[in-house]
Amino acid sequence: MSNVRPQKEKAVSEPAPKKPPPSGAAPKRGEVSLAKVANLGPKSAQFMERAGITTIEQLKHLGSVRAYSMVKQVEPKASLNLLWAIEGAITGIHWQEVAKDHRTSLLLALETHEKFKRSKASE
Repeated sequence: MSNVRPQKEKAVSEPAPKKPPPSGAAPKRGEVSLAKVANLGPKSAQFMERAGITTIEQLKHLGSVRAYSMVKQVEPKASLNLLWAIEGAITGIHWQEVAKDHRTSLLLALETHEKFKRSKASE
């Protein structure tokens, strides 16, 4: 008698469903992921991706205030540190320096932007 056990048939499983693509397009070949840009980390990049911002070019085009406002719409928990980080990513200034030296002007610009958005929404 042989000690060879019959092999069980492997169950054929259904392929796992694909995850939905992120709201924005992935960076194209040669473009730098936002998570690798100075002042931004993986969490910041994830927040921005949820808002549809996936490249530094988009970020520069939008500007820090508008980009931050877009993120706040999809991620209300985002703090003002993200605004400082976005401005730093665009200008090349460390986010802590942005917070210290540019805080007032960014907060005024954010307030103006939010007022404009509210006025447009009420029309």
